[in-house]
Amino acid sequence: MKILGSGLSGLVGSRVVELFKNSFTFVDFSLASGISILEPRQLEEAIAKNSDFDCFLHLAAFTDTNQAWAQNGDENGLCYQLNVIGTRNIVNLCKKYNKYLINISTDFVFDGKKDGAYTEDDAPNPIEWYGQTKYLAEQEVLNSGIPSSIVRISFPYRANFGDKKDLVRKAIDGLKTNSLPPMFTDQIITPTFVDDIALGLKYFFENKPTGIFHLVGSSSQSPYDMGQLIAKIWGFDPQLIPQTSLKAYRETLPANSRPWQKNLAISNDKVRALKIAMKTLEEGLRAMKEQM
Repeated sequence: MKILGSGLSGLVGSRVVELFKNSFTFVDFSLASGISILEPRQLEEAIAKNSDFDCFLHLAAFTDTNQAWAQNGDENGLCYQLNVIGTRNIVNLCKKYNKYLINISTDFVFDGKKDGAYTEDDAPNPIEWYGQTKYLAEQEVLNSGIPSSIVRISFPYRANFGDKKDLVRKAIDGLKTNSLPPMFTDQIITPTFVDDIALGLKYFFENKPTGIFHLVGSSSQSPYDMGQLIAKIWGFDPQLIPQTSLKAYRETLPANSRPWQKNLAISNDKVRALKIAMKTLEEGLRAMKEQM
């Protein structure tokens, strides 16, 4: 199978390629390979040369939430252009060639106000610009009528990935240097081991299910509880982990700073019903430590 992909050099995409380079042929559509998803003609020429592809994995996105908020409402800004227009360009070409699209999205499409875990049946209601642009991207896919899946992921982490740190490796570094900032006790997140995302995407390559799916970890907890678990597994003193509340932190910020979702507990029951195994945070951290 030939998989075309945007963002294959990123945190998630590069691991997909590492794990399955002997099972699939991957073709990277990125600036590094001379292809911009914001240039439709350039993109079409590249796809035409690989028209025998089986599916397109769309990972590329503007993901810096603070920088996104600085562009709030700006449709000419890079966040909107990459997340919405870039997705539209890919959708149009998948439609032209009648190909299956896997569009990677985010838990940030939700407002964080639900009491309980979000499912695929819950209506998105993004409260900041990054989430809004990713939701608009989802609509581009869903309204196109092409065979596709929307795969939402949440707080991905992995053992090794260059200099860019995910939330787990930032916490480990902070514990090593005793420089960890206070971690929230009143927010809920759903960290996800990248290897599980990759294995889940293999199922999508091979079976091409359609619809919306939450490809996320099997446990949700506060960042503070996550920090406690990291300290336990890596052998740090859990008392090194300072704590605060999201509410208290928000009070230190300017009034026009970006909104934060309080509850991002995400249910993965739908993908688990497909026999896609997703680790709890503790299971993922132990696997990560072993790899490191």
